[in-house]
Amino acid sequence: MKKSLTNPDTVARPVGTYSQLATVEVGDAVFLYLAGQVAIDKEGNLVGQNDFPRQAEQVFENIKAILEASGATMDDVIKLNTYITDMTNRSELRAIYRRYFTGTPPTSTLVQVSQLASPEWLIEVEAVAVMGKE
Repeated sequence: MKKSLTNPDTVARPVGTYSQLATVEVGDAVFLYLAGQVAIDKEGNLVGQNDFPRQAEQVFENIKAILEASGATMDDVIKLNTYITDMTNRSELRAIYRRYFTGTPPTSTLVQVSQLASPEWLIEVEAVAVMGKE
């Protein structure tokens, strides 16, 4: 087994002591564990102040960017954990989700929380993907 912890250049560097991506190679499989993604663009700016759909789109764009930097696609995602601050945004989330996952959807958990790490954040999504070794 081989593992690595990295911060791809395709997204903002994290503030604090964590990595954006853990890559684990086991046999012919490569597992990608993405840290929770929020609506922060590559330059570190909040996208979509008080705008849930815009924040959700940025979150999925961040996930897509990390996956692509690793040679993976959204089709390789097998699990999502989604945290939102207001469950009334669930239908908007589903519509955005369908644009990024057009085939068989990954397994998923959706939880409402009272607040994320920054009060401006309305959504955070963790992802796990698996792909074959090149």
